[in-house]
Amino acid sequence: MEKRFIGTEELAQYMDLSINTIYSWVCMRKIPFFKMGRLVKFDLKEIENWMTDMRVGARGYNGGIQK
Repeated sequence: MEKRFIGTEELAQYMDLSINTIYSWVCMRKIPFFKMGRLVKFDLKEIENWMTDMRVGARGYNGGIQK
């Protein structure tokens, strides 16, 4: 069974970021998260969707739409 909810340390490793960056983003509500008591958890599916939404396209790329 694949793990769906992960903690801060696991997310930092997954995204190759520091734990402090993850905590900063949580405080700024810049990243989707859940509070489970005192724990902060992240839904991997939501994180992957969030990362897709944050993606910046290359210049000159029109998304495959031909004009």
